[in-house]
Amino acid sequence: MSISEKDVMYVANLARLTLDETSISMFADQLGKILDHVDTLRMVDTTGVPATSHAIFLNNAFREDEIKPHPGRESALANAPEKEEGQFVVPKIIG
Repeated sequence: MSISEKDVMYVANLARLTLDETSISMFADQLGKILDHVDTLRMVDTTGVPATSHAIFLNNAFREDEIKPHPGRESALANAPEKEEGQFVVPKIIG
């Protein structure tokens, strides 16, 4: 399947891209090759192959939430680079 230079310019305009004549012809050729490959893949017999959402089976890697007691202020501040009056000291961000 070939794609015209007019189609390439249309898509480039939608993407707000400015292309020169060399790029337009190059992309037309490359996109044509990609579409030819997709047409080749459509010829593969997929009868009996179940539809999948992923190429491999994925498991959720998240752990269950557990309620734990608060570690306490001193424990929370133990590794803080700077602390003052039981609070974290951070650099001022807003002028």
